[in-house]
Amino acid sequence: MAIVVDLDVQLARRGMSVGDFAEAVGITPANVAVLKNGRAKAVRFTTLDAICRVLECQPGDVLRRVPDEGAPPDGS
Repeated sequence: MAIVVDLDVQLARRGMSVGDFAEAVGITPANVAVLKNGRAKAVRFTTLDAICRVLECQPGDVLRRVPDEGAPPDGS
């Protein structure tokens, strides 16, 4: 299972730069890159809340689960 972060889509919809977004959320542009590139191991709920506040969206608009190829639907 992989969790995909769709920040690029949300930023493009709002015409917002990574730098402006990072400043508004309160994280570094480097950490935004870590999120966008799928290298993050975790996201604090406070950070997720700030992301959703700035982007005026829900967590599901930013994060989505993509099942592994060949994995059964129930994850067994």
